[in-house]
Amino acid sequence: MEKTIALAGTFDTKGEEFLYVKKLIESIGLRTFTIHTGVFTPMFTPDVSNAEVFQAAGEDVERIVKQKDRANATEVLANGMEVLLPQLYEAGKFDGILSFGGTGGTSIVTSGMRALPIGVPKVMVSTVASGNTEPYIGTSDIMMIPSIVDVAGLNLISTKIFTNAVFAISGMLHFENNTKIEKKPLIAASMFGVTTPCVQHAKQYLEKQGYEVLVFHATGIGGRTMEHLIENGFIDGVLDITTTEWADELFDGVLNAGPNRLEAAAKQKIPQVVSVGALDMVNFGPRHTVPNKYEERKFYQHNPTVTLMRTTVEENKQMGEVIAEKLNMASGYTALMLPLQGVSGLDVEGQLFYGPTEDQMLFDTLRENVLADNVEIVELAMDINDQAFAEAAAKKLLELIDAKKGAN
Repeated sequence: MEKTIALAGTFDTKGEEFLYVKKLIESIGLRTFTIHTGVFTPMFTPDVSNAEVFQAAGEDVERIVKQKDRANATEVLANGMEVLLPQLYEAGKFDGILSFGGTGGTSIVTSGMRALPIGVPKVMVSTVASGNTEPYIGTSDIMMIPSIVDVAGLNLISTKIFTNAVFAISGMLHFENNTKIEKKPLIAASMFGVTTPCVQHAKQYLEKQGYEVLVFHATGIGGRTMEHLIENGFIDGVLDITTTEWADELFDGVLNAGPNRLEAAAKQKIPQVVSVGALDMVNFGPRHTVPNKYEERKFYQHNPTVTLMRTTVEENKQMGEVIAEKLNMASGYTALMLPLQGVSGLDVEGQLFYGPTEDQMLFDTLRENVLADNVEIVELAMDINDQAFAEAAAKKLLELIDAKKGAN
C-alpha cells in the first residue's frame, strides 16, 4: 500500500520550500498529507488548516492573529499539535512525518512529534539541530537534521538538505526489517558507570529467566525516558538501581531528571526494586563550571568534561526524604534495597568517595521516612556492585512480578 508522509510546517512564511518538498515526495511515489502550523494565510491549501490546529488547543485563530503575539501563537500551535497529531495518526492519515523550520517551527512541530508512538518515522530539519536538541526531542525518537542554511529559500545547499531528508524518511517507510524478535516481558533498569557491575550481573540473571532488560543511563534524559516508557505501559518490572539523578536535581547538577523521577512505577503499579546507586555524587561539567558555593567540597575528575562532587551528610538526608516521599506513593509491589557497605564504585573502602557517615544518614532517613506498609526495605551488608547484591535485587524483582501476576 502506498505510504503517506505528513508534511507539517509554516506554509505562510515557508510555502515555497514546502511546495518543493511536497512535489519531491510525490515524484518518488509517496503521498503527502499537509498540516499548516503558521499563523497567517498559507501559500497553498493544506489538508489540515491552522484553524484546526488552534482549535485542538482550544483557541480561535482570528483571536490569536489579532493579538500579534508571536510567542503566544507559537505556544498555542505547539499545544494544538501535541493534541491533534496523535489523533490524525490514529485515524490513519499518515505513516511518517517530516518538517522543516527555525526555532519556532521546530518547537511547534516537534511538540506533536513527541506525542506520537515510538517507531513512527519522525524527521525534523532544523536550524537548531546541531545545538542542544533535548527541548525538542525530549524522550522521543525524533531524527533531527541540521539545515546548514536557514530554511529560507531554495538554493544549492537547502535543496540538497531537503532532498536528503525526503529520501531518509522515504527509506524508513519503504524498507521493513523482517527479522523476528521474540517478544519477552520487559524490565527497565537504571545504570551509571559506578553501578555498571551490579546492573550487568542483574541483567544477565533476569535474561536467563526469560526477561528482556532495557538499560537506561542515569544521565537525566535516561531517567526521563525510562519514566516515560513505564508511564506508557511498555514495562513489566523496574530495577531502579541507580537513583543518582536525584542528587543532581537537588544540588545543581547537570544530569537531573526532573521532579517526577521515581513516580511512574508507583502510579502504574508496576513492580519495582529501588536502590540508592550513585547517590554519593553530583555531576558537573568541566571543573570551572562547578558553582562557587561548592568550592571547598570533595571532587573527583572523571574526565576533562565531567566533575563529580561527593554528597554531604545533610544532602544525603534531603535525598533520603525525597526518595521516601516517592516510594510512599507506591500501592504495592515495591522493595527498597540498601547496600550498607557502599552505594557506588567510588563509595567503598579505599576509594575517594568512601563515606560511611554520609551513607548512614541516607539509610537512616529512608528507614524513618518510608512509611508505606507495602514497601519492603531489604538491607544487605555488602556494596552495591557485589554480585550477591545484584542477584538479590533481581530475585526480589521477580518475586514482586510473580506476586502481581498471582493477584490478577
